[in-house]
This record gives sequence, C-alpha cells and structure tokens, in this order.
Amino acid sequence: MSQPPRRSRGFRQASSLVAEPIRHAAEGRGFAVARLLTHWAEVVGPETASRARPVKISHTRNGMGATLTLLTTGPYAPLLEMQLPALRDRVNACYGYNAISRITLTQTAPTGFSEGQASFDHAPKARPQPDAETRRAAQALAAQISDPALQAAVARLAALKLTRKGRANRKVPE
Repeated sequence: MSQPPRRSRGFRQASSLVAEPIRHAAEGRGFAVARLLTHWAEVVGPETASRARPVKISHTRNGMGATLTLLTTGPYAPLLEMQLPALRDRVNACYGYNAISRITLTQTAPTGFSEGQASFDHAPKARPQPDAETRRAAQALAAQISDPALQAAVARLAALKLTRKGRANRKVPE
C-alpha cells in the first residue's frame, strides 16, 4: 500500500501566508515592491520616515521611470524638497534599479477630515509588560518543553497573549 503524496513541506513562515494579499494591495497603489511600504523607515531613515510617507507610484505611458508621491505636512515640505535626489537614490536602491525617476510631494494638515490620519510617527510602540502572576502562568504553560530556547520563546508568547487577554477583559472606566 503506497502513501499518498505530501501536499506541503510542513510548517510555512507566516510571511508567506500574507505575502500574496499584501502584494495585491500594494500593486493596486502602484507599489510593485511592497518592501518600500513595509520597511519605509529603513529605506529612507527614521527622521525622513517621521516626516513623510509614500502614497502612490504612478507610471508614465512610455514606461520610462515612475513618479513616487510622498505625503508630508506643510512645514516639512521645503526640507524634504532639498533631500529629493538622495531620497530617489535610496528608493531606487530598494528596487535594485532606477525605477523611480521623479518624486513629488503632497502636503496635508497634521489633522484633517479623518482626525489623526496624517500622523507620521513610526516609533515602535511600547509593549505592555506582564505582571508577575502572568509571567508565572506563562512559565507553567511552557514547563513541559525540554528545549530551553523553545521553552523561553513559548513562555514569552504565552505571557504576551495572557497580557493582551487580560487587557481585553478589563472594563474601561467611564
């Protein structure tokens, strides 16, 4: 009796599960390389990323270079205007070739029709730290695992999950 062929090779990285939907959404706005969106702060630097974000890429009819549109607030537009050649070089380095021939700036108010939509803060948010009771419960969940590195990773994951679950169950005072 022969075994049926395997359909997959075991576990897959989470990034491979969401890569196709992200690529499809990014291509809808002209971003053939989603890395420009997902790693914007790394591509242009944290200071520039806090002042501007990519909105769309439009291609010309003859296909010779594209135009990247950046959204920024009014006071930073002149500063970014001076940095456009360097920004174009950094973005093209992300693509691996001269995909972007021009960068345009679109200015907006810090707040607008949708309050807070023009926020450019890319600083990582502080994660809530689990209390001692949550850490003990997470350690108890991971105690059965023999590999110390895996046990520590599972304990961290359990503590994060228990912390989020605890926050969701608390009622917000009115």
